[in-house]
Amino acid sequence: APGAQGLLLGSPAIPLPVADVTAGIFLLKENQGGSMSQLQSSWDMHRQSVGCLPDADTEMVAASTSLPDPAGDLDRNVPRICGVCGDRATGFHFNAMTCEGCKGFFRRSMKRKAMFTCPFNGDCKITKDNRRHCQACRLKRCVDIGMMKEFILTDEEVQRKREMILKRKEEEALKESLKPKLSEEQQKVIDTLLEAHHKTYDPTYADFTKFRPPVRSSAGSRGAARSSSLLTQDLSSEDSTDLFGSDAFGTFPEPLEPPTFSNLVLSEENDESSSMNIDLSHLSMLPHLADLVSYSIQKVIGFAKMIPGFRDLAAEDQIALLKSSAIEVIMLRSNQSFTLEDMTWTCGSNDFKYRVSDVTQAGHSMDLLEPLVKFQVGLKKLNLHEEEHVLLMAICILSPDRPGVQDTSLVESLQDRLSDILQTYIRCRHPPPGSRLLYAKMIQKLADLRSLNEEHSKQYRCLSFQPEHSMQLTPLVLEVFGNEIS
Repeated sequence: APGAQGLLLGSPAIPLPVADVTAGIFLLKENQGGSMSQLQSSWDMHRQSVGCLPDADTEMVAASTSLPDPAGDLDRNVPRICGVCGDRATGFHFNAMTCEGCKGFFRRSMKRKAMFTCPFNGDCKITKDNRRHCQACRLKRCVDIGMMKEFILTDEEVQRKREMILKRKEEEALKESLKPKLSEEQQKVIDTLLEAHHKTYDPTYADFTKFRPPVRSSAGSRGAARSSSLLTQDLSSEDSTDLFGSDAFGTFPEPLEPPTFSNLVLSEENDESSSMNIDLSHLSMLPHLADLVSYSIQKVIGFAKMIPGFRDLAAEDQIALLKSSAIEVIMLRSNQSFTLEDMTWTCGSNDFKYRVSDVTQAGHSMDLLEPLVKFQVGLKKLNLHEEEHVLLMAICILSPDRPGVQDTSLVESLQDRLSDILQTYIRCRHPPPGSRLLYAKMIQKLADLRSLNEEHSKQYRCLSFQPEHSMQLTPLVLEVFGNEIS
């Protein structure tokens, strides 16, 4: 096989003419009826594994065989054929589609610098059955379809490649081992909180029909609607510059809890300090929203009892924590029913779709409503996972600085444990960019809740001071938030 003599005698590598190489490549394409995309992939793969070719001549060979990848991938269902003998090919080997047998034959021939002579006319047809009969023509065929000895790794290169692969695997294993992981105990805490949340949340809002029915006063609605419209416009303009992103709670299939109208229901402000005048003589939505808040308090209590460690606290501390945090947790839970599109809390049918105007008819002023709605918008845009949401509620409840708490060290240790779990969860499970500064943003939300709690308490005192309004509240609401009527 004269065409292969230079290679067989071990002389310096002579680049094949571009025409010869491309002719062999297109002959291969004709034989297998496939795309040339895998040829390009093979070339790229070998360039990465070998590094660079030994000299400028071989680089020219590489350049001549680097063909553009035509559109479309090779049909995986079409059998791949060896370009040398027609046997079933196993992939691209040394820059050509071949079977394992011809791959090994070419490698051995090149390494041994073997010299073969055709006993016939030097143009034998190589098939799967006769490929062992004429090694000279078989090798010539290998060269003709583009197989190149430059792609054959030396023993040293093979060893280096193995070491690189091993090193890469070790680095990946080390990286994986250093990645923070939730411990079994931490995951158990999260699962417990999720279960507690699901047990204390009815996504159908079926119980809302048991409340005293909502009565919406048209006169009050018109006055509040103007402020509501202005608030919505104000928040909409803020949305474009909000730091927290644009998506809502994507992981929650449904809203989690009735709206946080506990604060809205129970508070009131006198005309002198209110940012909008409210007719306190007819708070038509107060009975309904009072029932809603009372219902929500029961759910918060049920959730708190299932927080790991909460039952270990003294009864007095449990009561102190719940009384101080109830309104804040209700605000957190209500975020699940809050919608950014119309700034309402939607809890099923239109009867239970609550607007700012509804809340004003329960005695609330914009001094509470405006920061409350801004809080809901910001929290919604954090795009929290459900796991993060339940952890935040538990952390809110277990705050050691609540008034009346005696064993602050135990409460603090329980809160620290939950905070550690939350931070680990964010690092492990919350992908960027949403995870950036997420923990700090969540803690800031707890600070915002304190301000809302303070304003709610002020408005509630004004409301409950008047017997005609206080009598509309439930015993549970009066017990948790206090009764100003002696």
